[in-house]
Amino acid sequence: MLIDTHSHLNFSAFKDSYKTVIKRALDKNIWLINVGSQSTTSERAVKIANEYDEGVYATVGLHPTHLFEMDVDESEIDSSVKFKSRKEDWDKEFYKKLARDKKGGAIGEVGLDYHFAPKDIGLDIIKKRQQEIFCQALDLANELNLPVIIHSRDTHNDIIPILKSYLDAGRLKRRGVLHCFTAGFDEARKYLDLGFLISFTGIITFTPRPKQIESQEKILNAIKNIPLEKIMVETDAPYLSPEPFRGQQNEPLYVEYVARKIAKIKNISFEEAAETTTKTAKNFFQI
Repeated sequence: MLIDTHSHLNFSAFKDSYKTVIKRALDKNIWLINVGSQSTTSERAVKIANEYDEGVYATVGLHPTHLFEMDVDESEIDSSVKFKSRKEDWDKEFYKKLARDKKGGAIGEVGLDYHFAPKDIGLDIIKKRQQEIFCQALDLANELNLPVIIHSRDTHNDIIPILKSYLDAGRLKRRGVLHCFTAGFDEARKYLDLGFLISFTGIITFTPRPKQIESQEKILNAIKNIPLEKIMVETDAPYLSPEPFRGQQNEPLYVEYVARKIAKIKNISFEEAAETTTKTAKNFFQI
């Protein structure tokens, strides 16, 4: 058994196919967590989860790229990621109601990402706004006693102090997970010391381009050194398909390739990697 702890079958890419895609996963004993990124996708994640008695769950959150209207183009990493974000404000009561659903398992994805920015808004304003919303999401997670799914694109130096301040003040009952982790072990260890988990995507299976070799080596070294029981696996579908499907639409079925890569790096059996990451995910989402 495996659990894809971060997928987006609530996105438009799966509007007409999510039932078929979910069936393929469940038929292979792969469960999945549908992760919200703003109001409509969070609402849809909960709706889809409630269509299934078991195996499909939801989280709700507001991704930092949706705080401003802007073009997002991730084609350097994944040719399938190109969209225009629409501006949205954090609506606590809306997300609170969704998160209380019986299929709701976490607040997220939320976090910080300064990579894409509107040209007419200063970076200081963007950083301040993102950090304000991130803190409001942490407040809601604490209020509802839920874990958080955190998005960080090279913003660890801002996220770690925020998390530490919350923990020092006793304002975060549950911990969380760093989704789609792409940093090294030095950064991972700081999150581990705070009680957080680390999750990996199909990026770890990529054959890196020349300028990506160093960063890829850091990610693989992090996997080697992070205790297996602190790791979860994910697809981030429809994005970041693992090799040999790179460039195609991703889906929860492919989370097996992530688990197999982790097993290879750690020199353990696939069965051990699957069993341990599944146990961790079940405990994390309380499913």
